[in-house]
Amino acid sequence: MPTIFDYIGIIIKFYSNEHEPIHVHAIYNNAEVKITLHIKDNVVYRATYHEVKGKFSPSKMADLKKFVSINKNAMFYAWNQYFVHHLPIKPVTITKRIK
Repeated sequence: MPTIFDYIGIIIKFYSNEHEPIHVHAIYNNAEVKITLHIKDNVVYRATYHEVKGKFSPSKMADLKKFVSINKNAMFYAWNQYFVHHLPIKPVTITKRIK
């Protein structure tokens, strides 16, 4: 269950037995959001969000969406590294909120 990012307490990861469409999971406290990455020509052009369990607060959801908008291609890259090239993922911890 590789973690890609820990962004101000929001854990962004994928599970080892994932499937397409390409997506990641964001977990904060007891809530979980599935983020599907929509890709064209190897670039993520959109991300969609689906609540899986519980609910992020509006401020945490805003933090998550801002972070994903900036890092969505890094998430796609991590997916490819892990599932296509079978390479380990080194998680990145970010403790400062993006403004």
